[in-house]
Amino acid sequence: MVLAIVGAMLVVSYAQGADQRAVKDLEPVSVLVVKTAIPAGTPVESMAASLVTKQLPAAAVTGSSLKSLDGSKGKVAAVELVPGEQLVSERLVAPEDVKAAGSVNIPAGLQEVTFQLEPDRVVGGRLAPGDHVGVFVNLGKGGLEGKPDAETTKLTVQKALVTAVQRAPQTAAAAQPAPGASADPNAADPQDTTLPTGSLMLTVAVSDSDAAKIVFAAEYAKIWLTKEPLNAKDSGPRIIQRSEVYK
Repeated sequence: MVLAIVGAMLVVSYAQGADQRAVKDLEPVSVLVVKTAIPAGTPVESMAASLVTKQLPAAAVTGSSLKSLDGSKGKVAAVELVPGEQLVSERLVAPEDVKAAGSVNIPAGLQEVTFQLEPDRVVGGRLAPGDHVGVFVNLGKGGLEGKPDAETTKLTVQKALVTAVQRAPQTAAAAQPAPGASADPNAADPQDTTLPTGSLMLTVAVSDSDAAKIVFAAEYAKIWLTKEPLNAKDSGPRIIQRSEVYK
């Protein structure tokens, strides 16, 4: 009986803690969100008109999201900032650290290839020239000999150097609020996910064989990118199938 009582108390305590954690995740947090596109190199002092303060659920706010521009004076936008994205501290750098277009040195022997992806497949669009990415390729069939119908995923190209990131301009329709939505840019919208809009054109420098894999995947398969710094852990090549997902 004692054990049963103690167990019941632990279950109740855990449930109450879970409720408190859930409420905490839903508590609104005020953060800066990009309202209109901000070109790379724009000084912080010139950004105010292009930013808006919005209240988002705590669970949707990144750890480096800024609540104000205080303490960021003298910095500039490291890359182009697109409407809908949260302003994070990593996007603001010293003027001398801005990477201008074409400033990435391409190692000898590599070639550049460009492909287009949606933001959710490109680390939320948070990539800049000079970053390195892992290129995952998803094949619906034909990826394994002897298993022609197997669905497979593999990290096919590792630590590819990003040389350019181009974003599609926001359309007028995308910039307009949905019917019935509040016209007040500062109003909290519980459905607002502050996602960047439009596709991105990514250019990477890779070997000729890796370029062929990327071209094939862009044409006939699906691509997903990860931000993969040069010191990222390498667990070796592995092909993921349905039976591997839960292992």
